[in-house]
Amino acid sequence: MTEKPQKRASCPQCHRPLRSCLCDLITTVDNQVHIQLLQHPGESQHPKGSAILLQLSLHHVTTWIGEQFPELEPAIKSSTFQDVLLYPENNESNCSQAFEHSTNDARPLRLWVLDGTWRKTYKMLQLNPALQNLPRFTPNPEQTSQYRIRKAPKDGQLSTLEACCHALSELEHSQEKYRPLLSSFDQFNQRWMSFQQSSK
Repeated sequence: MTEKPQKRASCPQCHRPLRSCLCDLITTVDNQVHIQLLQHPGESQHPKGSAILLQLSLHHVTTWIGEQFPELEPAIKSSTFQDVLLYPENNESNCSQAFEHSTNDARPLRLWVLDGTWRKTYKMLQLNPALQNLPRFTPNPEQTSQYRIRKAPKDGQLSTLEACCHALSELEHSQEKYRPLLSSFDQFNQRWMSFQQSSK
């Protein structure tokens, strides 16, 4: 009788195999702008995904997993937040006007973020008209990505963690606040590359 292979022990917090646990890289940050992370199902278990470190580090982040979210429209309509979509400049993105923070609006900001490959997030945007109606915020295009373990289709495109950190830095007017988390992400990249080299 053939014995079933035993499952690898995993960390109860980050749910990674113990040998690739990233809990020591968690950098706790009390973000003022709340994050609503819309994560493609294929991204939720991706070992190279950056969102897991973001989810474990930020105080105010809610994750939705799926491609189409019929509950988005009522959630946004009944919101007490000023809702904004984090999405890059793109004439084909079907998004409404660019976001301009008004001092006359006292509502706290809430940032909606799509997590997945560029092709998948574009499809998610098309499947959810409620997102298309939100004002769009685009981080500074001059930011350089440190995401070396996954290749972006175009130069200048950032990982989900990097895009969120840069957006939060701009929206909260705090350049220093998110640098430790970006530093942890750089260590995450280095650790992954070292692990790949040792496995060869």
